[in-house]
Amino acid sequence: MTARTDTTARTESTTRSAAAGRRPADAQAPGLARLAGLIADETRAACLLALLDGRAWTAGELARHAGVAASTLSEHLGKLVAGGLLAEERQGRHRYVRLADARVAQLVEDLAAQVAPEALRRPRNLREASAGSAMARGRTCYDHLAGRLGIAVTDALTGRGLLRQDTGFALTDAGVAWFDEAGIALPRTGRRPLARACLDWTERRPHLAGVAGAALCRHALDAGWCVRVGSERAVKVTPPGERALSELLGIEPALLR
Repeated sequence: MTARTDTTARTESTTRSAAAGRRPADAQAPGLARLAGLIADETRAACLLALLDGRAWTAGELARHAGVAASTLSEHLGKLVAGGLLAEERQGRHRYVRLADARVAQLVEDLAAQVAPEALRRPRNLREASAGSAMARGRTCYDHLAGRLGIAVTDALTGRGLLRQDTGFALTDAGVAWFDEAGIALPRTGRRPLARACLDWTERRPHLAGVAGAALCRHALDAGWCVRVGSERAVKVTPPGERALSELLGIEPALLR
């Protein structure tokens, strides 16, 4: 073997060894890049945000929401389902999709909260302005309450010693007892945390999520404390809801309107 050939062989061997040595540290990079690529499309992002209402949508409904043709939307949905971000259900001729789980909802909401307020598009008309105002007042964030309503509930729970925020979100013993006394069941199965902070993208503060947040939201809707308004995620507190939240948490009705 010549000196040049020997040097080339050593160089190639060193390059292969270096590449092999990098693989463990970069093992998640391809998967992270694929995930980011799935979200890095305006049409797919619009679908993910719409599905934060926790409900299943048909492909046609999402196509109209995103402002694209049904055939175009179908291709996007296929990618999101294959990537594990959406779950698909079929009933007869209809195809429904929903967010795969709470983990995906948390990812989407956390990313949305990173969008600077000045980067958000101004409403083009009165209808869009009204819808935006309703979303800021109160909405569902997958399966828990958000907007000013979510913040008001979170602040009230914290102020009464039912929720701790100083060392991470956690229900106190009094908080667990409060849910029981209010008739709001807290499922203890699964790996989902009992309480979790979720950064609110309109208020720029954390609201209550996790098992407790989901249970409270479900109870508020089932008991008629809140009703959905419009075709998006907005919710409105009803007069009975104002009375209930005032009696149970001392929230002033004016904060809920």
